[in-house]
Amino acid sequence: MVQKLRRAAWFKGRRGPLVLVIMDGVGYGKFTEGDAVATALKPTLDWLHGHCPHTRLRAHGTAVGLPSDDDMGNSEVGHNAIGAGRVFAQGAKLVNHSIASGEMFRGSAWQELRRNCVEKDSALHFIGLFSDGNVHSHMDHLKAMIRQAGAEGVKRVRVHILLDGRDVGETSALDYVDPFEAFLSERNAEGVFDARIASGGGRMFITMDRYQADWEMVKRGWETHVHGQGRCFAGAREAIETLRRETGAIDQDLPAFVIARDGEPVGRIVDGDSVIFFNFRGDRALEITAAFEQDDFPHFDRGRRPQVLYAGMMEYDGDLRVPRRYLVSPPAIERTVGQYLCASGVRSMAISETQKYGHVTYFFNGNNSGYIDAALERYVEVPSDRVPFEQRPWMKAAEITDQVIEAIGSGSHDFIRLNYANGDMVGHTGVYQAAEIAVETVDLCLGRLRRAVQAAGGVMVVTADHGNADDMFEHEKNGAVRMENGIPKVKTAHSLNPVPCIVYDPESRGEYAAELHSGLGISSLAATCMNLLGFEAPQDYDPSILVPKD
Repeated sequence: MVQKLRRAAWFKGRRGPLVLVIMDGVGYGKFTEGDAVATALKPTLDWLHGHCPHTRLRAHGTAVGLPSDDDMGNSEVGHNAIGAGRVFAQGAKLVNHSIASGEMFRGSAWQELRRNCVEKDSALHFIGLFSDGNVHSHMDHLKAMIRQAGAEGVKRVRVHILLDGRDVGETSALDYVDPFEAFLSERNAEGVFDARIASGGGRMFITMDRYQADWEMVKRGWETHVHGQGRCFAGAREAIETLRRETGAIDQDLPAFVIARDGEPVGRIVDGDSVIFFNFRGDRALEITAAFEQDDFPHFDRGRRPQVLYAGMMEYDGDLRVPRRYLVSPPAIERTVGQYLCASGVRSMAISETQKYGHVTYFFNGNNSGYIDAALERYVEVPSDRVPFEQRPWMKAAEITDQVIEAIGSGSHDFIRLNYANGDMVGHTGVYQAAEIAVETVDLCLGRLRRAVQAAGGVMVVTADHGNADDMFEHEKNGAVRMENGIPKVKTAHSLNPVPCIVYDPESRGEYAAELHSGLGISSLAATCMNLLGFEAPQDYDPSILVPKD
């Protein structure tokens, strides 16, 4: 049972609300060239940096529970860290340990799926993001499972690859396909094991939709992976090269393809098969999981729904118990900020557009759906536009801001948290001008929020969950921009850069030093918010950025 927070003696709070602004994908760039945050026109952010206490926070790698500091942060682990106030081992780290220890393969889910394939002489299918980006998945996990399947008597494996080009280089697919085909050939060499790539397509074209923004993506993936419907090719390399040449698309946007022999798809999913969705991150796994698991499924006509055993790499929704089977348990995150604030009677609001709504609710609350206390909380989802983000880089920032300003003025909330998705979602497109506009949009909205917070006598904390728009070009180790055909090579992945933490406190009475703590991670935002609401943080929370004067 979470206890009430203890009131702080050194800080009594302010008459207005605390507003936590998460500028998704807005960090401090390491390089001048390619930093769309630095080159954007942003008078409000510049003013805040010049007039307010501020520091830099780490938002990647070990600071958010990932295996190493070479690992990019992402919105899921970032919001977990912000909401938990401590660092929990996350996705890839959990899977790495489970594979290395053998725990995954001793688990009931793996054993059930493996036994199903052996007893029925059926195929084991793997579907997931095909890269080593380590944000949604990792190739090493896939290879380890294929090795283990062969060692444990599974005869047929089919792999349905979702091309990345977002967490890795935008046209790097063949850097993964070619070595993987060689890996499969080695496995197949003895003649008793048959493992092949069966289908594929870009992650933003098939299968990996999130927050129910575009079920047509999932339908295209279902038809491709399950029914083997679509344009057929003899191999994945041929498919990728042909589709690139014909469409000009980068990997994440490539159309779907099916691998066939003599006109027959090599890997339809049929009754009796086993299926593993090998992404460890949940947001883009939930919809395809629903298509496999839900009996009452209204989103599209699945046609023939094969009777299979299905498992996810991890549990994607702890409250809904989705999926029914999973190979690795997620971190057990308890005593979150939200739980403490509800126990202390704090009235809160969480708001974002569809693309990041789950982050300020589900992930912020420790991978738990629904309200903690419906009497004290209000969650608002602003529906996202269904257009390419580079074509509308302002997204729904203005609409979010409208509602937050209304909430600030109403006096009905003590704590308001919001996420502006622009810097991240537009940054992922690789379109530099659009990324600048995205940052400028957020800056305009920050100016509106600043005035509302000042009028209400509140506090605004401006931060981010990770970087993205701050690093739009690929760079060599010496810092030079990597060129391709005479132009800068676009980077669509998150950055490893630190993110801002700015405290705008217009009615400050000098309770804390202007010089904030440095060298902390975004998990320290939890204790910071508790302090600014007039509470002491729990002792085991990561330290606040605030340095009390007394």
